[in-house]
Amino acid sequence: MNAVAGQVAGAAYIVAALLFILSLAGLSKHETSRRGVVFGIVGMAIALVATVVLVAAGAWGRQSGALGLTLLVVAVLVGAAIGLWRARIVQMTGMPELIALLHSFVGLAAVLVGWNGALYDTGLTGVLADIHHAEVFIGVFIGGVTFTGSIVAFLKLSARISSKPLMLPGKNALNISALALFLVLTVWYVITPELWLLIAVTLLALALGWHLVASIGGGDMPVVVSMLNSYSGWAAAAAGFLLDNDLLIVTGALVGSSGAYLSYIMCKAMNRSFLSVIAGGFGIEAPKSSDEQYGEHREIDAEAAADLLAGASRVVITPGYGMAVAQAQHGVADLVQKLRERGVDVRFGIHPVAGRLPGHMNVLLAEAKVPYDIVLEMDEINDDLSSVDVVLVIGANDTVNPAAAEDPGSPIAGMPVLRVWEAGNVIVFKRSMASGYAGVQNPLFYRDNAQMLFGDAKEKVDEILFQLSRSEVPR
Repeated sequence: MNAVAGQVAGAAYIVAALLFILSLAGLSKHETSRRGVVFGIVGMAIALVATVVLVAAGAWGRQSGALGLTLLVVAVLVGAAIGLWRARIVQMTGMPELIALLHSFVGLAAVLVGWNGALYDTGLTGVLADIHHAEVFIGVFIGGVTFTGSIVAFLKLSARISSKPLMLPGKNALNISALALFLVLTVWYVITPELWLLIAVTLLALALGWHLVASIGGGDMPVVVSMLNSYSGWAAAAAGFLLDNDLLIVTGALVGSSGAYLSYIMCKAMNRSFLSVIAGGFGIEAPKSSDEQYGEHREIDAEAAADLLAGASRVVITPGYGMAVAQAQHGVADLVQKLRERGVDVRFGIHPVAGRLPGHMNVLLAEAKVPYDIVLEMDEINDDLSSVDVVLVIGANDTVNPAAAEDPGSPIAGMPVLRVWEAGNVIVFKRSMASGYAGVQNPLFYRDNAQMLFGDAKEKVDEILFQLSRSEVPR
């Protein structure tokens, strides 16, 4: 029976792995993203059922096996209940920190699996035993780094701790020393697998994960979340080797490689060195607050903003995290529909790291049923901004900061941004004149063609809609 169950589970794992690959392919495009999510859900359901069947077959006729099956079922039910609860109550603004927290669970699971592999007598000898010990040690290390790194990312994204980078004296030397020590301990453990070495590498990994992410500033946190996603994938793959589970190995490799590639793309979009970011901000100086005076800003009210929009031919909307906080996406979608009915050409410009998570703004706009074909990436729309009549900057800050292109001394110098200041008029929706998440002042607010619309973004969008509705004669 065990042999048949193993074959069935192996076949189910292959099907699940194929569905995960199709899921990733589907998620790469707006039009197929829903299908990609469905493939992922079905693949995970198949994997869970196959695992339960495999454990049940192994438990058949054994008292200890029945206990293991009971624990597995209880764990699945508890995990499913917590997952459903969190998914139902989380706001879109809370998705980045929730994902970071979920990554920490994967890291912790890898640590526990590694410890179990170390304490369980496999009966292996010779080279096979050495390989097993190396797998245990590396899996615990990757899992520990992922666990505490994800916890720090969660705390930063949820504003429970400061988003400023931790600048310990010799922080780069500390990170390099920790990696060198890990290599030495790994060789030592393979030769002499003593328990204190496993304790030492666990503590080292937990400390390194905390320091790596704590040393990275808020402006780079979207990349960090993506990299932690990659780490969690490699942690899962390491657990797969220990558990002799092909599905975990394949899935972990998919997540690890795709997360690393996405992080690389995001680093290019932010003019950041990929290696410097994942190495805990190696070579990146902490942002310095600017006391430079840019002059006086100008304010605008909803009625005047509506008049500008009503007289425009081309409008571009650049959303940011502030739109998510205000939950203004539905009002923005209504505004787009109203303007398009008047014959106005309306499009969106999305920066690759807008929000706190890759694709954050795209998900919000899809939720509000904004047509995919008018949602453009930064590279697709930047060259057109000089011919746009009005740009609405709704809750964005660092991604539209001209200092990135014009001030070599700025902490975000060289970062590609949406050149909204090239448009005829810019209306910036903000609650105050405070700097953005990266802590950098934005000279856009003081430009002659820029005006500030202060207040809650959702309320201001609703006021503009009201003002537009009062004009009964279409263009």
